[in-house]
Amino acid sequence: MLLGSLLVLLLLGTAGTASAHAALESTDPADGSVLKSAPRTVTLTFSESVALLDDSFRVYDPDNRRVRTSSAHHAKDAGDTASVTLPAKLGTGTYTVAWRVVSADSHPVSGAFTFSIGKPSATTTPIATAPTEDPLTASLYDIARYFAYIAAALLIGTATFVALCRPPNPSVLNKPILMGWWTLLAATVVLLILRAPYEAGTGLATAFEPSAIPKTLTSRPGLALAARVLLTAATAFFLLRLRGRERFGRVALGTGAVLAVGLALTWASAEHASAGIQVPVAMTSAVLHLLAMSVWLGGLTALLTVLYRSPDLDAAPVARFSRLAFASVTVLVVTGVYQSWRGLGSWNALTGTSYGRILLVKLGAVVLLLAVAGWSRQWTGRMVGADVRLRVPELVRAGAATGADGAVTVSTGAGAGAGAGDDGDGDGEGASNPGDGSQEQDRGDGSQNRYQGDDSQDRYRRGLRRSVLFEVGVGVVVLVITTLLTNTLPGRAAADAQQTATPAGIPAASVTIVPFRVGNAGGKVQITLDPGRVGLNSVEAVVYGPDGGFATVPELRLSFTLAAQKIGPLDADVKDEGGYWGTNSLNLPIAGTWTMKVTVRTTDVDQVSVSRQVRIVR
Repeated sequence: MLLGSLLVLLLLGTAGTASAHAALESTDPADGSVLKSAPRTVTLTFSESVALLDDSFRVYDPDNRRVRTSSAHHAKDAGDTASVTLPAKLGTGTYTVAWRVVSADSHPVSGAFTFSIGKPSATTTPIATAPTEDPLTASLYDIARYFAYIAAALLIGTATFVALCRPPNPSVLNKPILMGWWTLLAATVVLLILRAPYEAGTGLATAFEPSAIPKTLTSRPGLALAARVLLTAATAFFLLRLRGRERFGRVALGTGAVLAVGLALTWASAEHASAGIQVPVAMTSAVLHLLAMSVWLGGLTALLTVLYRSPDLDAAPVARFSRLAFASVTVLVVTGVYQSWRGLGSWNALTGTSYGRILLVKLGAVVLLLAVAGWSRQWTGRMVGADVRLRVPELVRAGAATGADGAVTVSTGAGAGAGAGDDGDGDGEGASNPGDGSQEQDRGDGSQNRYQGDDSQDRYRRGLRRSVLFEVGVGVVVLVITTLLTNTLPGRAAADAQQTATPAGIPAASVTIVPFRVGNAGGKVQITLDPGRVGLNSVEAVVYGPDGGFATVPELRLSFTLAAQKIGPLDADVKDEGGYWGTNSLNLPIAGTWTMKVTVRTTDVDQVSVSRQVRIVR
């Protein structure tokens, strides 16, 4: 059931288009500008470093014919720029520039803009070309990324539990470790194969072209994935060498820690932490955050496994993991606060951007997770206390010492004592000592204590199993939300992009009604494009419920794609304005019939996407 819920969350999480992570700050020529003479180059400047593709630029003339250009390159060796050289002679009219690059955090980003030479052109007819982005490739890549995160947590967390918590029967954890290793290897290989078509936005067939893998291995994300494959192989060799051991020396623990840090670095070097401000601190924080998450959530899975499969489990491993989990949570809180500050940039971004809103959902899930963790710690404390009470009679008998006169004196660290004489018949049954009680009575009390202790242990173990199972379930949800954040434009970058936008002020000209249905509930979205023409447009989207009244939804996303010109998807980036969703910065650079994709999320996990055709004129 847990796996099924996870798959549903993963599929829902990939239903919408992933937001790009590098914001376009400026273009030269400027978007919508009219030039007296033809420019020699086109240059884009981004908020972070970008990697260039073979087809990063596509320039179309006023007749929608593709213009022959040079290969894309960085202007003046600046990593946050992308430039292309144009032919010496260009005719009068409007030119469209469609572009696609890869952000420093490994996510592709695309867009388009126009400029005119002499005077703008009249409306042109689009030509038929291939689509810009293959949704199947993007969805499979995202799913593989999610499973890689889950596998890393299972592998690292379970291995750490075995090494540091020392369960009585570690062999029961061989299967989770093996499952984590194979899943991590398979997911990483899939990511490596899909990397080239994911960056280019092409179909799955291009993944098997002879040049695909070599080209991937020249990029930083590709090198990080290749390093992960090698580290996963080294981890297998390391685990095989340690198989069957119950104790681990410093060399073994140090080697395991190095491998875990190396695996975490393959994520940090190709995600949000590798771009933006304070990169060294951010990467260190990202590595610690991933390791702490793995130790906690993977360790919870290991604890749940031994609770079910090791009936002789005592309280010692549980107490050790409780301390380890507390340290992991501390690291998660500290690094999480830093990463949230770095990604948001301002308090307004917490509610004004998709990144901030997803972060709020994650915060709520983490608070719930901490509450469940506190519940588990209570059961752990009761289990440890019952274990101590269970061992008192054993300690009493173990501390018994026979004196020279045949009397037996018992002493424990708790100050308990008892004495008995020996009747000399060799049967071990001591005569009663009137002051302290007989040895037989003492054994009777011990048996009774043991019986009560075993009953308490069973009851506390069942309670701990329930709380840990709930904790694992909430932890998986937190992990899914975390991976969704890696696919969302950080609030700081979104704010930078908004600063470069120019609002439009032309009367409304296009209204589209989009019905939708989620489960048994439905409604419609009324979307107004203002002015519904080429260039900057304002967007106003109003959601109505099944009764025709205004409805409130947690999230609404709009994107526009002109497949005939390989432009898009362009994210409208609408914001909740209180009663409607809107933006003033949607730029539709060319006339034609655009595909408008509307994604409505009605609950935390329920969403639907509907597409409609919208005609944009000059």
